[in-house]
Amino acid sequence: MCGIWALFGSDECLSVQCLSAMKIAHRGPDAFRFENVNGFTNCCFGFHRLAVVDQLYGMQPIRVKKFPYLWLCYNGEIYNFKQLQKQLGFEYQTLVDGEVILHLYNRGGMEQTASMLDGVFAFILLDTANRKVFLARDTYGVRPLFKVLTDDGFLGVCSEAKGLINLKHSTALCPKVEPFLPGHYEVLDLKPSGKVASVELVKFHSYKDEPLHAACDTVETLPSVGFDLETVKSNIRILFENAVRKRLMAHRRIGCLLSGGLDSSLVAAVLLKLMKEINISYPLQTFAIGMENSPDLVAARKVAAHIGSEHHEVIFNSEEGIQAIEEVIFSVETYDITTVRASIGMYLVNKKKKKKTDSVVIFSGEGSDELTQGYIYFHKAPSPVEAAEESERLLKELYLFDVLRADRTTAAHGLELRVPFLDHRFASYYLSLPAELRIPKNGIEKYLLRESFEDSNLLPKEILWRPKEAFSDGIASVKKSWFSFLQDYIDQQIDDHLLEKAVEKYPFNPPKTKESYYYRQIFEKHYPGQSNWLPHYWMPRWVKATDPSARTLKHYKSATQE
Repeated sequence: MCGIWALFGSDECLSVQCLSAMKIAHRGPDAFRFENVNGFTNCCFGFHRLAVVDQLYGMQPIRVKKFPYLWLCYNGEIYNFKQLQKQLGFEYQTLVDGEVILHLYNRGGMEQTASMLDGVFAFILLDTANRKVFLARDTYGVRPLFKVLTDDGFLGVCSEAKGLINLKHSTALCPKVEPFLPGHYEVLDLKPSGKVASVELVKFHSYKDEPLHAACDTVETLPSVGFDLETVKSNIRILFENAVRKRLMAHRRIGCLLSGGLDSSLVAAVLLKLMKEINISYPLQTFAIGMENSPDLVAARKVAAHIGSEHHEVIFNSEEGIQAIEEVIFSVETYDITTVRASIGMYLVNKKKKKKTDSVVIFSGEGSDELTQGYIYFHKAPSPVEAAEESERLLKELYLFDVLRADRTTAAHGLELRVPFLDHRFASYYLSLPAELRIPKNGIEKYLLRESFEDSNLLPKEILWRPKEAFSDGIASVKKSWFSFLQDYIDQQIDDHLLEKAVEKYPFNPPKTKESYYYRQIFEKHYPGQSNWLPHYWMPRWVKATDPSARTLKHYKSATQE
């Protein structure tokens, strides 16, 4: 996990522009480099490094003797770089996994390069010989990427939007900053002036399709095919374990967030099992956060005791959470209600973890709810087909919500996130299953995933079958939700007349509650005029919901009262 930043065709002094690059210094606390491009005095790269793989030769931009005309600045992990080296005969000059991008590009161009990468990534590749610039981002947008491109060809690229919003340019008072679409790469011509022109934007992978790199996977072919239940459950276990195994690639200590819910508990249990198999010498550290005696803390303790992890708890009160709101909104770069609520707990646990422990590579359960239909409102889906379509929509928008939250709240503290549920191979297999298999069953969401691990003894049964609890709800007590604490505080901060005029002040995505108004106010303070980064608020479907919390839904209330 790193912070990448680059400018092409800047009209302003680069020594002034590069101050913007320092706004993402948190993403790479180990080292920083700022480098001009030979022959293009108004083009440069900035790089903040978190050294996880090849601590000696991992600085960027990456340049190797074999390809002196290629410059690569990337953020991510390429899990199949050794398999590709073996299969395609590449000769690496470093131990950096990202070096494979240079070799793939030289061998087959950008389309093959992006399609063959098994991992998470956002990168800028400069080819000075052919005067091309390439931008690319992984399928789900696990690694962030933003860009600004003006009409006269000035290009700015950064891991986070905050590194671009204050750039100066002669023809634009406030250049438009926008997220780069996941699963795409863009080709741009590089002019002698250093300015660029976009040639094409290409979608290189759809999450429903088996990825091209499956042929280079450690599990090349599944032992059984077909959709009978036992075969499906076996394949789910094989592919999920493989997803966790490949993410063990690290030279820094590995830890795991553990809420005590199904997703993070499965990740932690499989992770610890595999760490023992390959004889990793240190114990797995797991981390939970909550208010005193919250459901998540209680459940996480049970899981940690069952799997034998070195467990750490962060207990916070409502005042600590409320005090963190502004720094959280600045970090996550959004005003979405449920994202801000959930980000506070995750931000605080990562902050304490960074100070108290040495775990740097952090596993988490993001992506499972979208992939396996884990949200409570899926019980109300009109049909299996519509539930499957909703699952795909959620996956497409992950980079705006849960993946955004998970990346920013870990990166803010110089930590690296790993999310095995969003493994390309695992996810494409799960989405290939008949829609009827993936829906909630017997009143329980994610039934197929739970059933697949029923006989594994990885988790206590009460955890394996624990009902869905949103992270922002589970960290508080059942009697009073976290969002209720927030709303009680915010109700005293926002006058009724402000909310009445919200549509006039914020015509795009106007706030409808005092809580959303409060978040929007803070967002606009730090990112004025950038409300379009969030196309819409996250809300449940098929129910008459006025709040994104699962605890406001009838299904949740009836389940907790049984």
